[in-house]
Amino acid sequence: MKKEKIFAMPLASVYPHYVKKVESKGRSQQELEAVFFWLTGYDVVALQKLLDNKTSFEDFFEKAPQLNPNVSKITGVICGYRVEEIEDPLMQKIRYLDKLVDELAKGKALEKILRK
Repeated sequence: MKKEKIFAMPLASVYPHYVKKVESKGRSQQELEAVFFWLTGYDVVALQKLLDNKTSFEDFFEKAPQLNPNVSKITGVICGYRVEEIEDPLMQKIRYLDKLVDELAKGKALEKILRK
């Protein structure tokens, strides 16, 4: 199976783009971090360490304390694909993150983004 380039890409190379995207729409970096923490179980210290160490997306998700049990409630289209239909587990996790960031940037209430 071909490995996607994004799997080896450092999260730190994309994170500033996530921040810029949400801040340009009036949202905060703290709200973005809440999305990251909800999805992966990381906290602020762990996330910063992963960013500083230029951890790849693959390692970021592999080392995540716990993928939120409600990820199956994340549905819809991102990058032209329905997230619930993506077959590769790692790509699906990356697209879950993209979908949540997109919802935040589009103004969706944080309480609704963090599906309970």
